[in-house]
Amino acid sequence: MWKGLRVGPGRLNALIDGIFAIALTLLVLDLPRPAGSTRLAHDLLHDWPTYVAYLVSFATVGVLWIEHHGMMSAVRQVNRRFLERTLLFLLFVSIIPWPTALAAEYADHGSQARAAAILYAATMLLMGLSFWSGWRYLAERPGMVAEPARAAFPAGARRAMLGGLVYVVAIVVAVVSPTASFGIDALVAVYYATSKSEVPGLIHRAAQAESGD
Repeated sequence: MWKGLRVGPGRLNALIDGIFAIALTLLVLDLPRPAGSTRLAHDLLHDWPTYVAYLVSFATVGVLWIEHHGMMSAVRQVNRRFLERTLLFLLFVSIIPWPTALAAEYADHGSQARAAAILYAATMLLMGLSFWSGWRYLAERPGMVAEPARAAFPAGARRAMLGGLVYVVAIVVAVVSPTASFGIDALVAVYYATSKSEVPGLIHRAAQAESGD
């Protein structure tokens, strides 16, 4: 049924936004809520690793949503293979709240903290590589992408691959220092936030040029 079929990206965009919204919402459910506390401020501050884990995960998922939205702004057609790659990416996005909660809970538990940090970084690695897979697929099939942005997709794929591979370093470092590993995880969000994809700008300028004509 799908052979040779090309469809618009509208429904896919709706699914992507929905999964990201759910993942970001689920993150907040693990923030501490001390029951029957007689020292609420103290108990809340004691759970500081939970806040750090929340912020790192929220920033990473949020920035990746911005990046993925920018990529999708240039997509004019999707096929089954691209849908499969996108669903794989969304699989790892949707489970981020799980390793986030574990990383927060076991942050000061010695060997358990190492296991939690490795699991967190490994999940982020798989999410990053699946994100790169979508970029690469489109870079190799320029006909699926708006013409003004086609030249930027190879660079976008390399950028996504670099961001994903940083998590390999985080996995190795987690064996020695879970805290340092989590710091490396946070740097990926900073990397994406400070190095912007050219695709959205190219699409925007092309739209402005068309409206000017």
